[in-house]
Amino acid sequence: MRVVGTYSFNDGSSVVQTEYPQLLREVQAAIQTVDARAHRTKKSAEKTMPGRVLYSPRGINTAFKHAFFAHGWSPIRVPCDYPTEFYSRGYTSPRTSRGAFREMDFVKTKLGVEVQFGKYAFMVYNVCAKMTIFKNLGHINCGIEIVPVKGFADQMSTGVSYFEQFVWDLQARGVSNIDIPVLILGIDE
Repeated sequence: MRVVGTYSFNDGSSVVQTEYPQLLREVQAAIQTVDARAHRTKKSAEKTMPGRVLYSPRGINTAFKHAFFAHGWSPIRVPCDYPTEFYSRGYTSPRTSRGAFREMDFVKTKLGVEVQFGKYAFMVYNVCAKMTIFKNLGHINCGIEIVPVKGFADQMSTGVSYFEQFVWDLQARGVSNIDIPVLILGIDE
């Protein structure tokens, strides 16, 4: 795979290039190792493209895990103890937070990386919530979000979001005082 688009959210490009140049090279090497063609294995059952062979986001994600693990990156999982003091008086939840967690795909030396081939909301959540949470917990200082560009996403199941849409929304949203620096990488096959 290859990087065909970059967007610097909250000065992410400058921060990553200045503070983590070796790790950025590792990220780029991991991306280049993934052979997307090997994961064009999903036969579509969708009405809009019946029988069409598509890229498997799950397969590509697994390939990214192998590529990052080979460079010594690892996921970080933090347990969640959800508050109950905000329930109405007398209400008891039938569910507990037992086993609940948040996880970042890859972390090394306080640089967090998320690979996202899912719905749009997950891209926004990763950059505008999850990365801030992991910074507040002391696990990362800045991040990289790896997402498909539109032409690549169009060759996956419907609903997979893409770089161009994500960048437009981040530009329209603007930067908040709690946002961390994030480099967004748009990738293609």
